[in-house]
Amino acid sequence: MRTLFGHRLKRLRLAAGLTQEALGTRVRVHSTRITQIERATATMPTLPLTQQLDEAVRADGLLVDLWPHMYRENFPDWSRAYMAAEAEAVAIWAYMGQPVHGLLQTPEYARAMLRLGRSLRTPEQLEQRVSSRLARQERLRAADAPQLWVILDEAVFLRPVGGPAVMRGQMARLLEAAKEPHITLQVLPFSHGEHAAMGGSLNILDLPDGGTVAYTEGADSGQLIDEPEEVKPYTVNYDFLRAEALPSTVSLDLIRSVMEDNYRAARVPTRSQRRRLAQVQSQQSGGRGLRRGR
Repeated sequence: MRTLFGHRLKRLRLAAGLTQEALGTRVRVHSTRITQIERATATMPTLPLTQQLDEAVRADGLLVDLWPHMYRENFPDWSRAYMAAEAEAVAIWAYMGQPVHGLLQTPEYARAMLRLGRSLRTPEQLEQRVSSRLARQERLRAADAPQLWVILDEAVFLRPVGGPAVMRGQMARLLEAAKEPHITLQVLPFSHGEHAAMGGSLNILDLPDGGTVAYTEGADSGQLIDEPEEVKPYTVNYDFLRAEALPSTVSLDLIRSVMEDNYRAARVPTRSQRRRLAQVQSQQSGGRGLRRGR
């Protein structure tokens, strides 16, 4: 894909009557950088640079469309399959057992997580993966942004990924994201006990054609499930988790306490208290109903 991107850029540049130096001047980079991109011999262009190149050579969005496919090559096959489905989803329902969801990670948190990958080979590849993860987040700011509902296990907040400063920044990012009307966060407390999604993460994606796929992921593997009969148990499990998780208002208070270094597990309300809080919240104006009326 990097080679294809470079070939397309060169053809479009020549068709536009531009030298490498002239194109570099238009997008404010040195001509050697244009040479590297066209020959696929150095780091891949960032999304902002790709957008500038696309406009400069009048590609009508072609280079921008190629960009995510180029970055996905840096990930394992099973991860790429999920990212392709995520890019089209109209709704994303996720449970995260250990890390924060990739769509909500800060650059520092993402870098700390991605450097642990067993398939990682070079520092350059790490930065490419970080850039790719951050680029996926652009979808949340688009006009057709998907509904995103994320349940974070309590374990997420007790493991200081990247250190205390990185965690504070990550908690601030979660609180900021939760202000968006299409993003909902919940915390599943330890007091819930065992459940079907323990040990990894679960994503359920509603697609534009009305279909639904499920994606499960562990530390070094993942699986995309698209057969309706196989997907159904995952959607049922997710609805159980959502019902047992803390209401979003209580969840945000917990996240805020983690950020302020004032977290105490004992402050988690009892199940009956949580249900009363959830009932009150669902009756408030603008409250979100359960997915598909559940």
